[in-house]
Amino acid sequence: MQLARVLTQVWESADSDQPRWLLLDEPVASLDIAHQFTVLGIARDFAARGGGVVVVMHDLNLTALFADQVYVLSQGRVWGSGTPQEVLTSATMQQVYGIDLPISTVPPSELPFILPQAMAR
Repeated sequence: MQLARVLTQVWESADSDQPRWLLLDEPVASLDIAHQFTVLGIARDFAARGGGVVVVMHDLNLTALFADQVYVLSQGRVWGSGTPQEVLTSATMQQVYGIDLPISTVPPSELPFILPQAMAR
């Protein structure tokens, strides 16, 4: 409901001279996977029309699927920034979360895929 209210205020044609930003904090928390994809798809569509989108998320796999740029933050500092492939790495997982977590990729896109059950012990 809140997303719909925001979109009615900022959804304009891409020709607008005014900057338009969506700032979303955990927009898919507690949603089923279909609604998660719907909400993040709306955010991508907004960006494709010329708007800016900043999303705070803890789901790294959804982040890898939808983000163009990723910033990993921890303890008030940026630990990594770049594409999902550049940032969502085993080294970043070790630095930020203190765990040895192998990162796989999903063909054909080679996007990172994090499977916590595969965590090295």
